[in-house]
Amino acid sequence: MMASEKPKRELPSALKKTLDLDIKITKEFVEAVKNKVPLQNYRQHMKMLEISCHGIPWLALCMLGLYSFDRPELWVNLLVALLLDIVVVAVTKAFTRRRRPAYNVDDMFMTGSVDKFSFPSGHATRAILLAVFLCSLYPLNFIFFLPIVGWSLTVCVSRVLLGRHHILDVTGGIVIGLLEAFVVKQIWLSEDSARYIITALGGEDPWSGA
Repeated sequence: MMASEKPKRELPSALKKTLDLDIKITKEFVEAVKNKVPLQNYRQHMKMLEISCHGIPWLALCMLGLYSFDRPELWVNLLVALLLDIVVVAVTKAFTRRRRPAYNVDDMFMTGSVDKFSFPSGHATRAILLAVFLCSLYPLNFIFFLPIVGWSLTVCVSRVLLGRHHILDVTGGIVIGLLEAFVVKQIWLSEDSARYIITALGGEDPWSGA
């Protein structure tokens, strides 16, 4: 006897109407931009933005920074922020299970099982989280603020123009990114605590003899 299929989840009518409207508005927005700008000519540029905000390069940068630069407070807290973002986005996507736009081209860089789902935009959460982190939580020189904020917002817009996400996915990602930044601020690790964690993970503080 064949196992019965799992019944399709029914959405509340108000939520379904909202999602349908989001799909409609997003498609109209993308089409309107296409009528003004040859998006296909800029697709590779937007894919480079996609890679620039991917979790793996940022995690790799963190691991390199932990053992190459004597800024434990920066690298440990950034690693905590990135791991928090990965968990929050993965759990939320697995719960919501919203499909990506029908016109999305399946050529994303290094995707996982939950990446077939659309809400929230993980790139949007990460872009906003990183912008707040580098401009407020661990602020770099102010001359970097405008480029960082510009990069963050451009990543968010490109997710819609690439066809990866609906507008609501990106909007939700922005809100979640801000909330993640707030959580990171609350659990922020001091330099001494960060140095202790590096020592515990590596068995030796690489900067102890400096």
